[in-house]
Amino acid sequence: MSVPLPVIQPSSAPARAPERKPEWLKVRAPGGPAYIRLKHLVRGLNLHTVCEEAHCPNIGECWEDATATFMILGDVCTRNCGYCAIQHGRPVWEDREEPEHIGRAVATLGLDYAVITSVNRDDLADGGAAHWSATIRAVRRHAPRCRVEALIPDFQGQRSSLLAVIEAAPDILNHNTETVPRLYKVARHGGRYDRALELFRRAREAAPRLVTKSGIILGLGETTDELVATMRDLRGVDVQILTLGQYLRPSAAHLPVAKFYHPDEFRELAGIGRSLGFAHVEAGPLVRSSYHAKRQAAAADTGA
Repeated sequence: MSVPLPVIQPSSAPARAPERKPEWLKVRAPGGPAYIRLKHLVRGLNLHTVCEEAHCPNIGECWEDATATFMILGDVCTRNCGYCAIQHGRPVWEDREEPEHIGRAVATLGLDYAVITSVNRDDLADGGAAHWSATIRAVRRHAPRCRVEALIPDFQGQRSSLLAVIEAAPDILNHNTETVPRLYKVARHGGRYDRALELFRRAREAAPRLVTKSGIILGLGETTDELVATMRDLRGVDVQILTLGQYLRPSAAHLPVAKFYHPDEFRELAGIGRSLGFAHVEAGPLVRSSYHAKRQAAAADTGA
């Protein structure tokens, strides 16, 4: 069935971005008491957060709200994506106590919603799935009332690894699509668009009631038509929550920003997402996959 879409001006994906960030991308530097407390806890337990490793602009707001996205399996990724600030190389880090540390940290903070993610660990036979499973179960044990969102890698398409995570019973399964198919070769080294969609198909088959979620970063050179087509593909595999945020270049060694989207454009894209049937769309210049994750989950539950 054809879905009528709001009118939005097509993106021409300019080759050269403005040198200065627009006003709407400026945020205050972090430093409040809750931020400092969480930072000390993370350091004391030898934990990693994607908030720090990926240079997230929302770290001050989220940490002041005692919300963090814990990153397991170390801070070195086996892939070298063109947009990502996380260190690339050959991982040597292993902490078998990390699942317990994560569980205790969630309990100590009194969180009722926790997001867990990881680097890609293509060096491990299962991609780190057993460690993933142990971490989710540890959070369940230490903080049984806490909802868990698992922001997983693609595990190189291994079905058994995906099922190991699903069997640990996360409340939400998240895997970021990140960009449109045409840009995978330049932006997502080691990733495959069809594999991302297959992950969601398999998740729906294995756990029909599991809430699924994905995210796209804008400004890498995609067109509006490509964005809408990607959103349609995600609905085609029954992804229920979608996040759309602005790409910010971590350094001169990363891909340049092709376009800074205006907040009004994000609002129009959110409308398109809702018209396609997503239960919730979180869209804005500073939106990241785990930004307001608890609110996203609640909105999806109520259909808001």
